[in-house]
Amino acid sequence: MNNKTRTPLFHVSKRGLLPWYKTWGIRAVALLLALVSCGVITSLVTGQNPFQVYAAIFNGSFGSPRKIWVLLQNIAMLLCVSLAVTPAFRMRCWNLGAEGQALIGGLAAAACMILLADKMPNWAVIACMCLASIAAGAIWAGIPAFFKARWNTNETLFTLMMNYVATQLVAYYCVVWESPKGSGTIGVINPNTEIGWFPQIGSYKYLLNILIVAAVCLAMYIYLNYSKHGYEITVVGESERTARYVGIKVDRVIIRTMLLSGAVCGLTGLLLVGSTNHTLTTTIVDGRGFTAVMVSWLAKFNPIWMILTSFLIVFLGRGSGEIATKFGLNRSFGDILTGLILFFIIGSEFFINYQIHFRKPGGKEG
Repeated sequence: MNNKTRTPLFHVSKRGLLPWYKTWGIRAVALLLALVSCGVITSLVTGQNPFQVYAAIFNGSFGSPRKIWVLLQNIAMLLCVSLAVTPAFRMRCWNLGAEGQALIGGLAAAACMILLADKMPNWAVIACMCLASIAAGAIWAGIPAFFKARWNTNETLFTLMMNYVATQLVAYYCVVWESPKGSGTIGVINPNTEIGWFPQIGSYKYLLNILIVAAVCLAMYIYLNYSKHGYEITVVGESERTARYVGIKVDRVIIRTMLLSGAVCGLTGLLLVGSTNHTLTTTIVDGRGFTAVMVSWLAKFNPIWMILTSFLIVFLGRGSGEIATKFGLNRSFGDILTGLILFFIIGSEFFINYQIHFRKPGGKEG
C-alpha cells in the first residue's frame, strides 16, 4: 500500500499588496474577457457580428449628446451613494441601508415640495428641502448606529430592515399624495409652478447634480484622508481595542460616521427628487444603494477611484441595455449580460488578493 501523500495540483496563497497599476491591469483583463464573453453570447443568440455588439455597447453611452449627459448623471448618482457608504465601510460598520436612507431623503424633499409650495417662495422651499432631506437621511442611519453603539446590535441586518420600512413609507405617501386620484402615483410635482425644482445651469439639465457630487467627492476624499475624524475612522476600522486604548471614543465615532453616511444618502434622494425626476416612487433610487457597495469595495474605499468604478458599472449597464434594445431582445437579456460583466469584474478581485501556485513536473510548485 502506497502511503505517500499526493502533492496537490495547485494551491492558493494570499498576495502581498500589489502596485496600483497591476491591480488595475488585472481588472482591465477581466473587463476585456467580459466584453468578449458578452459579444460571443450575443452573437450566438442574435447571429450578429461581434463588432456590431461592441458598437452597440459604446453607443449605449456615447451615441448622442443626450446619452452622454444621462451617462454622467447616472454616474453622479451612483457615485454619491457610494461616497455615502464609504466612511462606514472604512470603519468596518456595514451600512447596507443606503437605499432606504436615500428614499427617506427623497420623501422629505417631496414633502417640502408638496406641502410648502403655496406657503413659501421657491428659494425657501429649496432650502427647506435641502435641510429636511439631509436630516432625514442622517436620522434614518442614526437609528441603527445608536443601537450598534449602545447594545452592539448587528448593523447589517438592522440597516437592511430599515430599507423595507422606508420603501413602505414611500409607498404609503405615494397613495396619500397621488395625482391624479386613483393612480397610486404622485406624478410630476408642481409641473406648472416648478416650485422646489432645482435651477438648471444654462441648457444642461444635469450639470448642477454633477457639480454637487464632484464637490462631495473631493470633500469626502479630504475628510477621510486628511482630517482627525478620518484618522479615527481608520483606527476604529482596524481595531476597536486599539482605538479605545489610544483614547478614541468608539461609540461616538460610530454614531458620527453613520450620521454622515445617512446625510450623504439623503442628499442623493434630494437630487433625484428635486433636480432629476421631480417626482417620488419606491424605485427612484433604482438599486443604487446596493450597487454602491460593489463600487466602494472595488475602489478600495478611495473616493477618487470610485469615479472610475462608477463609470465602469454605469457604462456597462447602459451598454447591455442598448444591446437588448437594438437586437430586439427583452430587458432580461440585458440584465443577464450586466450580471455576466459584474461576475468578471468581481471575480478579478480574487486574483488581486490571491495567487495560484501550480505543481511543476516532479512535484515541485511554482
